[in-house]
Amino acid sequence: MRDGRGGSRHDGCAGPVTLAIGVRVPRALFSRGRAALARFVGEAEAAGIDRLWVGDHVTFKGGQGYDGLIQAAMIAALSEHITVETAVYLLPLRHPVLVARQVATVAELAPGRLVLGIGVGGDDPREVANCGVDPRLRGRRTDESMTILRALLAGDTVDHDGESFTLRGASILPAPMPPVPMIVGGRSTAGQRRAGRLGDGWLGVFVTPEAFAEGVDTASMAASSAGRATDLEWGILSWCGFGASRDAARPALVAAMEALYQQPFDRFERYSPYGTPEDVASFLGDYVKRGATSILLGAIAEDPADIIAGAHRVRSILQETVA
Repeated sequence: MRDGRGGSRHDGCAGPVTLAIGVRVPRALFSRGRAALARFVGEAEAAGIDRLWVGDHVTFKGGQGYDGLIQAAMIAALSEHITVETAVYLLPLRHPVLVARQVATVAELAPGRLVLGIGVGGDDPREVANCGVDPRLRGRRTDESMTILRALLAGDTVDHDGESFTLRGASILPAPMPPVPMIVGGRSTAGQRRAGRLGDGWLGVFVTPEAFAEGVDTASMAASSAGRATDLEWGILSWCGFGASRDAARPALVAAMEALYQQPFDRFERYSPYGTPEDVASFLGDYVKRGATSILLGAIAEDPADIIAGAHRVRSILQETVA
């Protein structure tokens, strides 16, 4: 089923599946000025990349951070047709009414070109606590926030009495049209079930192809049990490194991931392909075989131009596998 955003949703029917391939916008470009960021965005559009994605953190691992929706708005303003995705926005750290207004504002700038990827956080419990949220409650708070957010973004007037939020006559107008899809990211069973019950898709990260397939099944069953359609988007976020060879590509990927997560690369290596675009595409093909309809690349390379060229080649190879 074509989703109108450069990708598709898997509906279980026979026939070809169209893949949406996304690329992470390098964080460094946001500090190099408008021209550098605009050049990357323009080159990605010219190369036929389907999506550009950004992460989100408030105060991660000692103060790192970047607001995903603000960065998404910057990319939307610099682009013409590419879809922008947050992967993932830490919804439980914010108030859902404020998030709804931000989402509606970005969607007005780029109608039909925003995908709201949502996560619960937790890799740094101190970040959650410093935002005034009990880390133990972030899952339930996310469920409540998603329920409120979906109603507000549909144009409803919301009265709500919940564990975390109380609302009276809350509304956000105009409602985005077309609606902004909400994709739930993560690797836990709880997140997969949340995707089925409340989301428009699931975005796996740091999962094997086998675990990805199990996650798709779990989310599908949760959607069915909730009386919802099961034609969701099935995505995988994969950090990867591009270079002339595996040996050439590995060092930059190791440095980038260890700097971000402050953990040894050994913990991520089995999920993070590196080498030529052909090496990366070969690795990701196993996810496509198990139902992936969107692939977000956290690509690392010495030259940003190599990121786009590598992603373009991966896209071409993987599109051929589903044609």
